[in-house]
Amino acid sequence: MKRPGPLLTLLAGLLVGVFMLSLNATTGTKNTSSSPSSSPSSSSSSSDTAKESPATTASPTPTRTTPSPSPSPTKAPAPDARYAGRTDDDSSAVALTLRHGRAIAYFCDGRAKESWLRGDVNDDGTMRLTGKDGSVLNGTVEDGKRIRGTVDIDGGHHAFTAARTKKPSGLYRATSTVRGAEVDSGWIVLPDGRQVGVLTRDGKPSPAPRLDPRTGAVTVDGQRLTAGPAAP
Repeated sequence: MKRPGPLLTLLAGLLVGVFMLSLNATTGTKNTSSSPSSSPSSSSSSSDTAKESPATTASPTPTRTTPSPSPSPTKAPAPDARYAGRTDDDSSAVALTLRHGRAIAYFCDGRAKESWLRGDVNDDGTMRLTGKDGSVLNGTVEDGKRIRGTVDIDGGHHAFTAARTKKPSGLYRATSTVRGAEVDSGWIVLPDGRQVGVLTRDGKPSPAPRLDPRTGAVTVDGQRLTAGPAAP
């Protein structure tokens, strides 16, 4: 009757061992199933979100077109014309003839002071004419109706206004040899018919004789000469 004691003890130990193994196996399964994992619903939700929210595409930057500057209006060259007038102090007369972008001018006091000047006329109507004696005329054509400017001669400064005019008004000149003397004479015929001129004999100035502007006829020391319109 004493032999079954160890056997029972052995059987009890086996049962305890089997129980422990079963418990460990059950605990391992539960731990494995309870570990966090990516659920199918979560994955599916992420996929749907990706489909519903397409990647943001950067909108193209609008191209700014800089308008080309409008060309500045081209000014027409000063028209061919005649101009005649007096200085602001009424001491002298000034006449100009414009042709093909060039100009000739004559300043004259009707007694002894005179000057012939030449130069270009710019497209904006401005001009700077010069004479052999160092005189200078600066002027501007205004609306094709008049020329305003100044003449610097012999240390004097004279402002003037010359209105556009037509024949017989304008600028005339005659050069010739009279009784062995070199004669150079200029006339300014103003719009009101008055004449201002200087005749130079061998470099000596004096008032010019009267000119017939319709024919250009003039008599110098008994000799008949013909003056013509002065042109550049």
